[in-house]
Amino acid sequence: MSTTIIEVAAEAGVSTATVSRVLSQPERVAETTRRRVLEVVDALGYRPNVAARSLRTLRAAKILLTVPDISNPFFASVIRGAEEAARDAGYAVVVGDTRHDPEVEDQYAEMLSRREVDGLIFLGHRLPDSLTPLLERKGNAAPIVNGCEYSPELGVPSVHIDNAAASSDAVEHLIALNHRDIGIITGPPISPISRDRLAGAMRAAERHGVADRLQVRVGDYSACSAFVQASALIERGVTAIFCFNDEMALGAISAASQAGLSCPDQISIVGFDDLPFAPYFQPALTSVAQPKGLIGRRAVELLVGILRGVDPPDRQVTLEHKLVVRNSTGPAPLG
Repeated sequence: MSTTIIEVAAEAGVSTATVSRVLSQPERVAETTRRRVLEVVDALGYRPNVAARSLRTLRAAKILLTVPDISNPFFASVIRGAEEAARDAGYAVVVGDTRHDPEVEDQYAEMLSRREVDGLIFLGHRLPDSLTPLLERKGNAAPIVNGCEYSPELGVPSVHIDNAAASSDAVEHLIALNHRDIGIITGPPISPISRDRLAGAMRAAERHGVADRLQVRVGDYSACSAFVQASALIERGVTAIFCFNDEMALGAISAASQAGLSCPDQISIVGFDDLPFAPYFQPALTSVAQPKGLIGRRAVELLVGILRGVDPPDRQVTLEHKLVVRNSTGPAPLG
């Protein structure tokens, strides 16, 4: 027989209302009381009836999280962090794969309009058109958060890294290794993070007087696109290639191998995201690390705060990045 909230309250010496607040609005309960109630919850194995609670509070107890490409392992880590934070806050996560399709984005967004979910976290760069009226009506109280990207004009809270600074760090690293003819493989120009990363790379090159030697090619974040673009850059004599994600870096390493170049002795390659398999590339990949799980967690925390009527002190959360140097980068070849 399952434990009831009445039994939890009796064991903890509090009211059932206090138990409910600890599980749904913990910030409203004193720390000592909250800790005591949670210890009893764990000891008795209490599990709240989410469906019944949703009926009482007119909440779906669900958060919608949309991703532009669910096959990308970067998003898997973000989703995991989001699910952990949502579970802690008493919410389930519904994941939608939009496949970069605005029509699909709108279809998922309708779930929020129909109150099938309580809030939305979108990891792409577009705010679905169908949500514009909601945003205009509710303003800062609209339960919408952007993760990974940063577009100030959207007017919604976001969690991201400083992509321009991160990209600048990558190019500074290559210049410090005496690379001057550097190839850049970007993502689609429509993407704000691609534009920010390119701006950061250009600023680093300008600081060292080599901006005119940068060679920029546009990819689509796939290994296939990077293979094609890296092959062209290699023919033009670059000694290093900076790719705007790790999947493209894999394509660039393959292109270098096919061209008969040794990495990093004859060409250096840098990626972005530091995916779990980056250390196991051949050679191990130098990459910009993003706190992927933390992005998901902080996005959920922002959204839950909005749902609970708490105005976040910082609506634009910038997390730390780190350049992880491995074996795919080395000194520029002499001559």
